[in-house]
Amino acid sequence: MNTRRIFGVLFLLNLFNYVDRQVLYAVFPLLQTDLHLTDLQLGALASAFILVYLCYAPVAGLLADRFARPKLISFSALVWSLATLASGAAKNFSHLLAARGFIGVGEGGFTTMAQPFLAEHYPKEKHARVLALFGLALPLGSALGYALGGILGQAWGWRLAFMVVGVPGVFLALAAWFLPDAARLPKTASELPRLTDYIQLFRNKPFLYVCLVQTVVTFVMGGFSAWAPTYLVRYLHVTAAQAGTWFGGLVIVCGAAGTFLGGELAQRRSQKSPRAYYEVMALSLAGCVLPLWLGLAASHVCAALIFFGLAVLFLFLPTGAIAAALVDTTPAAVRATAFAVNICIIHLLGDALSPTLLGLLSDYWNLKGAFLLGTLVILPGLFFCYQAGKK
Repeated sequence: MNTRRIFGVLFLLNLFNYVDRQVLYAVFPLLQTDLHLTDLQLGALASAFILVYLCYAPVAGLLADRFARPKLISFSALVWSLATLASGAAKNFSHLLAARGFIGVGEGGFTTMAQPFLAEHYPKEKHARVLALFGLALPLGSALGYALGGILGQAWGWRLAFMVVGVPGVFLALAAWFLPDAARLPKTASELPRLTDYIQLFRNKPFLYVCLVQTVVTFVMGGFSAWAPTYLVRYLHVTAAQAGTWFGGLVIVCGAAGTFLGGELAQRRSQKSPRAYYEVMALSLAGCVLPLWLGLAASHVCAALIFFGLAVLFLFLPTGAIAAALVDTTPAAVRATAFAVNICIIHLLGDALSPTLLGLLSDYWNLKGAFLLGTLVILPGLFFCYQAGKK
């Protein structure tokens, strides 16, 4: 019963984690018109969140290795939810930038703790499947963020969109406060992680290569998710509401399908091959390139969405495999910090760069060309998959 309760609360928190994160992208065109922002400024709003997110993650990891995680998870959810509400009251670019930073604090704390906390309540052989199911919140929450942002923003303005999506997290934060933490006994001073335990993470080659693989996925996904609705508005001449709703629907269907199929594939393949997780990662990277290019070449919105949907499916395919590989390659005593290190690497080198980089390339060239150049990072990603799976 406890495991179901823990999974349910954490899943819903993860869902609104992504709703509150992605709603910004659906209202990019509305923000640009109302606050007179450039593409570079829009990209900076996405990057500001990520930069704070990754800077706070190590702090959250150290706290999570020492204190009761349900209380820390609850506090994190409350911070990001209140910051989302504050986004709706922003008067200018600076106000929005500050609010996005506080969202990064809350979501950085939650993401650092949630997956290792959840994994400790399940046996190792169920990690890939459970973490993939938990990861379904990413496409579902992202889709809701796009859809709610587009519909509410088009009908009643971008301010109301932020206000509506920020409320549920406040109540879920209260529910998280009372979650049990029985899977981990209190530590004595002698059992607390030592500095050498943390240093050892940076000598753990499989862990580091998995982080680099996820960095490539995060770079591509971050840039694509930030600018895809704007691409549909700009090149295929749909409204902001249509772009948010259609792209949100695409993410929820194809992202959920990719996450689920990848988790099942990794779980079943792991019974036959010790490299199963890394094979799924490589399949993901190799498989997303052609559909993304075909989507950018399409001149009709239906064709573009079909190809973009296939690209999204492949990008979400390694969700469970990556999370399970991170859990399996790190010791339990420093696992929360390991996830914090992972967050720093994947976001500092991934989606902290890609939205702003694509925005800059778009200002000086065009958005379509920026997308094409962004896919070049997949080549080193395939090398990282090979290195991560070496025994």
